[in-house]
Amino acid sequence: MASQIQPVPATAQAGHPPAAQKYYQRFDRIDRVMHAFLMFTFVGCAITGLPPLFSDQAWAASLARALGGFQSAALIHRICAGVMITVWSLHVVRLFVGAVRRTGFLAVVWGPNSMVPQPQDVIDLWRHFLWFVGKGPRPQFDRWTYWEKFDYWAVFWGMAIIGGSGLMLWFPAQFAAFLPGWMFNVATVVHGEEALLAVGFIFTIHFFNGHLRPEKFPMDLVIFTGRIPEHEMKDERPNEYRRLVSEGRLEAAEASPPTPWTKVFGYVVGGTAVTLGTLTVIMILYSVLA
Repeated sequence: MASQIQPVPATAQAGHPPAAQKYYQRFDRIDRVMHAFLMFTFVGCAITGLPPLFSDQAWAASLARALGGFQSAALIHRICAGVMITVWSLHVVRLFVGAVRRTGFLAVVWGPNSMVPQPQDVIDLWRHFLWFVGKGPRPQFDRWTYWEKFDYWAVFWGMAIIGGSGLMLWFPAQFAAFLPGWMFNVATVVHGEEALLAVGFIFTIHFFNGHLRPEKFPMDLVIFTGRIPEHEMKDERPNEYRRLVSEGRLEAAEASPPTPWTKVFGYVVGGTAVTLGTLTVIMILYSVLA
């Protein structure tokens, strides 16, 4: 265990990458496209879902008019929901196909590339707490940190709950053929409350972890470019770096530097999402506290 907390020699001090910086592939093109669709549709569902949820607020009527009226807002909401459910389903299918063809099912549920929480995540959480209070060294992370896994599963199960209840409300006649009437009352409450919880989590915790931490502010571009600089990988994920070196796979993970337009795209799209998300949280807090 002691070998896991040995620092990786850095190629440069934090914040001062060398001129010829190496990059490594962290997310492939499908990952980035799926995240883009998920991001756009989540923001779309959040904004179009606010007017009916806070219909007693003056701003809700103004927002609905800006979206073309309640019927237009509902149409946009359902289009975004349909795309989001499709992306979620494709992600599950991709996991299954990848396990069958390449990694095996054990690698999906166990190991450094798995998103399933493991004992090391509990150890990292405790070490991170000790580091926060100045009682220990910073934990050495591998490919996924414990908070990234929390983000992933919060969205994964949130999608199942919100999507399932949303489909019941979208197609009531079809579901009423085999479900009792009280289930639709439950679905209405669950859909709204879980959506509020998801909006609050994604637009605060996820945005802070991904983009607003001091070492990431104002934007972490890795989800847009798919590439992580070598100095960031050594600093933030030293166990992954060491593992790739020991397995002889580091060179294969090397990628070309991101193009300027992908960086601009990331700043514009990511900045817009963070801005809309922050405004959404402000409107929700205003409505709840008013």
